[in-house]
Amino acid sequence: MSLPQDPGPGGRLTAGVLRGRPVGYALAVASVVLALGIRMLLGAAFPAGFPFLTFFPAIIIISYLAGVGPGIFATLLSLLLAWFVLIEPVYSFRLLDGTVMPLLFFLAVAGIDITLIAVMQDALDRLSEERRLTARLYDQQLSLFAELQHRVANNMAFISGLLRLQKRRIVAEPASAANAFDEAVQRIETMSRVHRRLYDPAAANRALGGHLQAMCDELIGLTGMAHIQVHVDVPDLQIALPQLLPLSLVVAETVTNSLKHGFAGQDDGRITITTEPGAGAAVAFVIRDNGIGLPANFALANSNGLGMRIVDGLVRQIGGTIATTNEGGTVTRITLPATAPDSDLDADFETGRDRPGAAVTRMA
Repeated sequence: MSLPQDPGPGGRLTAGVLRGRPVGYALAVASVVLALGIRMLLGAAFPAGFPFLTFFPAIIIISYLAGVGPGIFATLLSLLLAWFVLIEPVYSFRLLDGTVMPLLFFLAVAGIDITLIAVMQDALDRLSEERRLTARLYDQQLSLFAELQHRVANNMAFISGLLRLQKRRIVAEPASAANAFDEAVQRIETMSRVHRRLYDPAAANRALGGHLQAMCDELIGLTGMAHIQVHVDVPDLQIALPQLLPLSLVVAETVTNSLKHGFAGQDDGRITITTEPGAGAAVAFVIRDNGIGLPANFALANSNGLGMRIVDGLVRQIGGTIATTNEGGTVTRITLPATAPDSDLDADFETGRDRPGAAVTRMA
């Protein structure tokens, strides 16, 4: 399906095709002179008292093709030529008793013609702009529909991988079935909230920091840990949506892990999200809490925690790296490459740790 396009100057002559061009005034002179020549050549065929008949078509055509300016110029030139050559006494600009009314009548009719043509051209301009806007919106709709299909397929793969991981946990620990399902529901709900926020037209112009802050505030509400403060200090970076979605999920999972495990026995706490430059043009997102920190000899790459495996898979999808350290609490650095990876996001959490070059940095 395609929308019809407006014919350009290379096609048929369209309204206003010569507007703004000096050639419009030259064409006005030529048309008026031609109209005068026809009037003089066929003078006997015209009834007496109608010296302006051949000039009206010239004025209308010039106004249609070249716009109001050349149309007015053609009108004035026609008035002068007809007055000088066709109205008694000829070759003179003397005003007799019967001369004023025909001149005024000619100006009135020509002015009405030019005004109507100008109104028509304005309407055509608006219609043309509406057609262009409709074509752009149609193209955007097709792109968004294709993106939506791609997102839905990836999301289904994400949920499928998540449920398979939860199934493995249940097989290994049957008593944890209820808890595993609760965690799966919470993760899917978090993913749904992230999607709604990213695809909400009202939030389309929201800065990245504002998006992450709002997402973290929702996580605080979901976990009921209002005594923990989350502060986001992130510049308005340009991150493509295929990277922004997994990044948001990684931040959500990391903050959720801190809320659940980082503040045991503490009455208050603080989580901060900042950025720092990485190697080359890369950028690192730093998630820092002032909680109890990681266990001794903790290595992210050897962690069997479901949350860590999900984070690992999401970071690999965007071609990034992740490192976790103890620095007066837990510090997680998620480094994004300068350019997004070409591969699709496949949400493959289960085989990533066996791949060569899995994007996890071992840090104690």
